[in-house]
Amino acid sequence: MKILNIPIKRLGKNGLESPLRNIDNSFIEDSDSVITKVHKEEIFNTIIKEELDFFEIAGPRENVYFDSNIICGIVTCGGLCPGINNVIRGIVIQLAKYYGVQNILGFRYGYRGLTPYSEFEPMILTPDNVDDIHTRGGTILSSSRGQQKLEDMLKTLMKYKIKILFTIGGDGTIRGASELAKYAISKKLDISIVAIPKTIDNDIYCIDKTFGFETAVQEASKIIQSAHEEAKGAPNGIGLVKLMGRESGYISAYTAIANSNVNYCIIPEKKLNLPFFLENLKNRMLKKRHAVIVVAEGAGQEFLWDNKNSIEKDISGNIKLRDIGSFLKSEIENYFYKEKVEVNIKYFDPSYSIRSVPANAMDSAYCLMLAQGAVHAGMAGMTDLLISYLNNHYVYIPIEMAIVQRKKVNPDGRLWHTVLGSTLQTNDIFLKN
Repeated sequence: MKILNIPIKRLGKNGLESPLRNIDNSFIEDSDSVITKVHKEEIFNTIIKEELDFFEIAGPRENVYFDSNIICGIVTCGGLCPGINNVIRGIVIQLAKYYGVQNILGFRYGYRGLTPYSEFEPMILTPDNVDDIHTRGGTILSSSRGQQKLEDMLKTLMKYKIKILFTIGGDGTIRGASELAKYAISKKLDISIVAIPKTIDNDIYCIDKTFGFETAVQEASKIIQSAHEEAKGAPNGIGLVKLMGRESGYISAYTAIANSNVNYCIIPEKKLNLPFFLENLKNRMLKKRHAVIVVAEGAGQEFLWDNKNSIEKDISGNIKLRDIGSFLKSEIENYFYKEKVEVNIKYFDPSYSIRSVPANAMDSAYCLMLAQGAVHAGMAGMTDLLISYLNNHYVYIPIEMAIVQRKKVNPDGRLWHTVLGSTLQTNDIFLKN
């Protein structure tokens, strides 16, 4: 049987002793690894194929590729997310305090800051000027969306003599990081590109949980409580809450099960049977006199486009979502008007307020561990990889494995059945898959 570690690209042989020898001698061997599959059936299938795959465990290596005289860069891309500043701070402190790297630059406004067209010089980052940034939401480097030319970004990295670039972002950012890493390798340049996956949607494949997700659920829960009070405070009151979740309904699902007063949870993975939903909602209102509905922003988009030719995309290539919350509010009001049943709807759209808050305690700790793992990878000369938390371990994963698909809520899985059990809604309000 073949026992294989999923290979991580490396710039070369690690020929330098790690400066961590005098601080932390709990070094990780490259052979230390975690099995990629954990379910019995998956493991048996791989045994039948006589091949078991493992991911390298993240952590400090006894020998490193870069010395402390290098210049490192950090860039934050895409939408805001709780914990970005925590990751920036963790990277800077780990580089400076433990590896002795004193030259760290923060490129402003995402990948746009890595082009000759940027209006801003990079920000010099030190342990002193990042000392308290974890107490604030957003990102001190600001962010942007959209692709940039690889040659432009590489020229900027060469101009500032960057040897390790840490990219903090979601699916599009990670793809860009991989393309940039491959481009640098093709030019035979010693530049390490390490990605730290960021998205409150929790939709990155090969990752159990992305940073900021837990904070998002916590903040969303506060909105649910308000929606519940508003619903109970009016005759036939409905609290309708739209949460983030472009293609994956994790925030909505976990918020629903974290709050037993959610009665309907609508996610992109399940197509809504609108007539049946409205009838079901009417029956509940006649019986209970109030309801709380949670809907993910990416759900029900099929109701909002006339045809595929009318679909618009943003600068990052994502479909511009239309407001499913406003649509549902209008549909509910029209339906109840025709049924001659009074209804009072309060519509909540807290998306931007949720993603711009500081990280909570658990996310803060998680961000620090991701940041440290990313720095260890960069100093060891690894590239074209992301730091991941999978199967209860921090591991290194080739980016190409994480972008093959999006992680989505399994409509037949335990999480969704837990949602059904918590809300007591029936699968009949959705079309069959």
